[in-house]
Amino acid sequence: MQLSRFAITLFSIVALVLCACSKHSDDDGHEHGTKAPASTAQHGTPDAVAGSYEDWCTEHEVPESQCTRCDPALAAAFKATGDWCNEHGLPESHCVKCDSSRKSTRPQKEPR
Repeated sequence: MQLSRFAITLFSIVALVLCACSKHSDDDGHEHGTKAPASTAQHGTPDAVAGSYEDWCTEHEVPESQCTRCDPALAAAFKATGDWCNEHGLPESHCVKCDSSRKSTRPQKEPR
Protein backbone atom coordinates (compact mmCIF):
# COMPACT_ATOMS: atom_id res chain seq x y z
CA MET A 1 0.00 0.00 0.00
CA GLN A 2 2.74 2.43 0.91
CA LEU A 3 4.65 1.57 -2.28
CA SER A 4 1.67 2.50 -4.46
CA ARG A 5 1.32 5.88 -2.69
CA PHE A 6 5.00 6.46 -3.37
CA ALA A 7 4.55 5.49 -7.02
CA ILE A 8 1.56 7.83 -7.42
CA THR A 9 3.42 10.69 -5.75
CA LEU A 10 6.48 10.11 -7.90
CA PHE A 11 4.38 9.94 -11.07
CA SER A 12 2.61 13.20 -10.12
CA ILE A 13 5.90 15.00 -9.55
CA VAL A 14 7.32 13.79 -12.86
CA ALA A 15 4.13 14.87 -14.67
CA LEU A 16 4.28 18.34 -13.11
CA VAL A 17 7.95 18.76 -14.04
CA LEU A 18 7.28 17.72 -17.63
CA CYS A 19 4.37 20.15 -17.92
CA ALA A 20 6.43 22.96 -16.46
CA CYS A 21 9.24 22.29 -18.93
CA SER A 22 7.01 22.60 -21.98
CA LYS A 23 7.36 26.39 -21.78
CA HIS A 24 10.27 28.45 -20.58
CA SER A 25 10.61 31.92 -19.21
CA ASP A 26 13.33 34.43 -19.87
CA ASP A 27 14.95 36.66 -17.29
CA ASP A 28 12.02 39.03 -17.76
CA GLY A 29 9.71 36.41 -16.18
CA HIS A 30 7.48 36.06 -19.23
CA GLU A 31 6.69 32.63 -20.60
CA HIS A 32 7.68 32.05 -24.18
CA GLY A 33 7.73 29.28 -26.69
CA THR A 34 4.59 29.92 -28.69
CA LYS A 35 3.55 32.81 -30.85
CA ALA A 36 1.23 35.08 -28.89
CA PRO A 37 -2.19 35.73 -30.39
CA ALA A 38 -2.25 38.84 -32.53
CA SER A 39 -5.43 40.01 -30.85
CA THR A 40 -3.55 41.08 -27.73
CA ALA A 41 -2.77 44.79 -27.55
CA GLN A 42 0.89 44.11 -26.85
CA HIS A 43 1.56 42.43 -30.18
CA GLY A 44 1.52 43.48 -33.82
CA THR A 45 -1.24 42.43 -36.15
CA PRO A 46 -0.59 39.52 -38.54
CA ASP A 47 -1.11 41.74 -41.59
CA ALA A 48 1.20 44.53 -40.36
CA VAL A 49 3.87 45.76 -42.75
CA ALA A 50 7.35 45.06 -41.33
CA GLY A 51 8.79 48.23 -39.85
CA SER A 52 5.42 49.95 -39.50
CA TYR A 53 3.78 51.31 -36.36
CA GLU A 54 1.49 48.26 -36.27
CA ASP A 55 4.51 45.89 -36.40
CA TRP A 56 5.44 46.29 -32.74
CA CYS A 57 5.79 44.00 -29.74
CA THR A 58 5.14 46.29 -26.80
CA GLU A 59 5.99 43.52 -24.34
CA HIS A 60 9.61 43.22 -25.59
CA GLU A 61 10.01 46.65 -27.24
CA VAL A 62 11.11 45.40 -30.67
CA PRO A 63 9.34 45.06 -34.02
CA GLU A 64 6.94 42.10 -33.83
CA SER A 65 8.41 40.79 -37.09
CA GLN A 66 11.79 40.52 -35.30
CA CYS A 67 10.67 39.36 -31.85
CA THR A 68 12.49 36.11 -31.17
CA ARG A 69 10.94 35.86 -27.71
CA CYS A 70 7.42 35.68 -29.14
CA ASP A 71 8.40 33.66 -32.20
CA PRO A 72 11.52 31.55 -31.49
CA ALA A 73 11.61 30.37 -35.13
CA LEU A 74 12.96 33.82 -36.06
CA ALA A 75 16.20 33.15 -34.15
CA ALA A 76 17.65 31.05 -36.99
CA ALA A 77 17.79 34.05 -39.33
CA PHE A 78 19.60 36.20 -36.76
CA LYS A 79 22.04 33.38 -35.98
CA ALA A 80 22.72 32.85 -39.69
CA THR A 81 23.77 36.48 -40.07
CA GLY A 82 25.95 36.46 -36.92
CA ASP A 83 23.53 38.77 -35.08
CA TRP A 84 23.06 36.63 -31.98
CA CYS A 85 23.93 36.96 -28.28
CA ASN A 86 24.42 33.42 -26.97
CA GLU A 87 24.67 34.63 -23.39
CA HIS A 88 21.18 36.17 -23.34
CA GLY A 89 19.47 34.26 -26.16
CA LEU A 90 18.55 37.34 -28.18
CA PRO A 91 19.69 39.01 -31.37
CA GLU A 92 22.80 41.02 -30.50
CA SER A 93 21.15 44.04 -32.13
CA HIS A 94 18.34 43.80 -29.55
CA CYS A 95 20.38 42.87 -26.48
CA VAL A 96 20.28 45.79 -24.06
CA LYS A 97 21.96 43.67 -21.39
CA CYS A 98 25.16 43.70 -23.45
CA ASP A 99 24.80 47.33 -24.50
CA SER A 100 22.38 49.46 -22.51
CA SER A 101 22.49 52.20 -25.17
CA ARG A 102 20.60 49.95 -27.60
CA LYS A 103 16.95 50.84 -27.73
CA SER A 104 14.35 50.11 -30.35
CA THR A 105 11.96 52.92 -31.05
CA ARG A 106 8.47 52.28 -32.34
CA PRO A 107 7.90 54.01 -35.68
CA GLN A 108 5.46 56.90 -35.79
CA LYS A 109 1.85 56.11 -36.60
CA GLU A 110 0.94 57.08 -40.15
CA PRO A 111 -1.82 59.69 -40.36
CA ARG A 112 -5.02 58.35 -41.90
